[in-house]
Amino acid sequence: MTMAHPSFQPPGWRWLKAQVWGLEHAFERAKAAGKAEDDTRIRIFFVLALFSASFLTLAIGATNSAVFSNLGRGDGGAAAVGSARADLVDRNGAMLAADLLHYGLYIDPQEIWDKGEVRRALLGSIPSLTPARLNRALNGQRRTFVLGGLTPESRARVHALGLPGVTFEREERRVYPLGQTAAHLIGFADTGGVGLAGAERALNDLAHQNAAAGAPVALSIDLRVQAALEDELYKAATLHQVKGAVGIVTNVHTGEILGVASYPTFDPNQAGKSSPDALTNRAAASVYEMGSTFKVFTVALGLDSGTATLASTFDARAPLTMNGRTIRDYHAENKVMSVSDIFIHSSNIGTTKLALQAGSGTVQKYYKAFGLTTAAPVELRESAKPIVPRRWDDNDVASTSFGHAISVSPLAVAAGMGSVLNGGTYVPLTIRPVKPGFRPKGARAVSEETSRAMLDLMRVNVVRGTGGKANAPGMRVGGKTGSANKVIGGRYSNNILVSSFAAVFPTDGPLDADRYFVLILMDEPKGTSETYGFATGGWTAAPAAGRVIDRIGPFLGVDRRPEVVGTTPAEAVVPIESEH
Repeated sequence: MTMAHPSFQPPGWRWLKAQVWGLEHAFERAKAAGKAEDDTRIRIFFVLALFSASFLTLAIGATNSAVFSNLGRGDGGAAAVGSARADLVDRNGAMLAADLLHYGLYIDPQEIWDKGEVRRALLGSIPSLTPARLNRALNGQRRTFVLGGLTPESRARVHALGLPGVTFEREERRVYPLGQTAAHLIGFADTGGVGLAGAERALNDLAHQNAAAGAPVALSIDLRVQAALEDELYKAATLHQVKGAVGIVTNVHTGEILGVASYPTFDPNQAGKSSPDALTNRAAASVYEMGSTFKVFTVALGLDSGTATLASTFDARAPLTMNGRTIRDYHAENKVMSVSDIFIHSSNIGTTKLALQAGSGTVQKYYKAFGLTTAAPVELRESAKPIVPRRWDDNDVASTSFGHAISVSPLAVAAGMGSVLNGGTYVPLTIRPVKPGFRPKGARAVSEETSRAMLDLMRVNVVRGTGGKANAPGMRVGGKTGSANKVIGGRYSNNILVSSFAAVFPTDGPLDADRYFVLILMDEPKGTSETYGFATGGWTAAPAAGRVIDRIGPFLGVDRRPEVVGTTPAEAVVPIESEH
């Protein structure tokens, strides 16, 4: 390679130097000739030429940027950068969250000659502005940020006052137009555009990517379903004076969360003013001993493993004593019971004997297949790990069979129930909508025969068992009640409960027909005169579940049909060999 000589200079540079030296020689000739006026004219001409060249360069650059730049092409605006987040919408495109233009208010005290006038004008125009904060800015030594989040209307009102030293800067602010609706699922973001909870946190990267592309981020919920769920859940929670409550609606085939509610709730527009209790998403971040809703899993594993058929019998005539504890039935029948009757009458004794006959290894295998031994695999970061037995001895198997000694999140229950009711495959839950007609391929949990039997059994339980108050006319509802004694001070309480109802509808039709799951959970409900003082799941959660189903069925395309109910479900289930 040939190296350039150190004295080499481009032709353009040599030309410019020659012109400058020519001007300098002209100055010297003018001085030598004693013509000061020529010297002055030459210098003025030189300065004028220099400024003209500068302005010409700027004009060419501006023209190039305006004509040839790609900025602004496409949707007529600059690409989103920095903290910008895409809109969040429901599955039908309804707005859930958006970035809206706001303004920050700044004050430069060095430009203000009448602080009293500025103080009175600002306090009169901006109700949220505190005198102490304003005084600190007015008495400072430099330009100071005073208040953020001013709407364009507020900014225009203050700007019209013509106050010296008062200026504004643009800022994007995350706004949640529906307030408390779906607050725990949507979550919230900080002022820097970082998602801190819910979908805002779970889909943080996607929200930034879609903002740059000008596209919204869709969530799986249907606002119509969400509104009905929240309305019925909050009314029931208030009526029964609960400590907390949860409501969930899912599509059992796709795993889509169509609605989810946690009580008490909060306004994401003012998340910083909410208590930690209100901010807690009880559907995802809290775990509960679910009580007898777990009998859905126990009976399903008993049938699927070949341990029993629906016609198999177990002696429930007397309480069961084991390892120094006594297991009793809340609704004692004092008789030999079939598996169908054990489920319909919610027999703890019969369920325990069924689980013990299946064995610890089988119980653990199926609980794992139902997703009950790990955190619910959903996008939400709040999804909590369960509390499971350490030993899985006979005592643990007995307790878990009717929903004690194992604590899981409501979302984990919803996903597990889906695997029993959708034809037998475990499909993880999702807060993102799936394409119409798409059915995820889940891992096999139980056989199709077992799934069909459990749908029939849950339907019979609503028609003539403990779930009667959940029946919604024409919706063919099936379900199971749950009433778990809470552990208070290290001991199970006799009268403080977690009451729940796990529902499915419609129970009829082919296994691949559209089908939905509804869970209502009440933490420490209190009985009323209408419930005769009872606070169990059949009296508190089941009626709320029935009202939710009655309202959301039409939104989901479920037609009301005349009820055709048999007296018993299928008498036997053929087990299959599969990986669990």
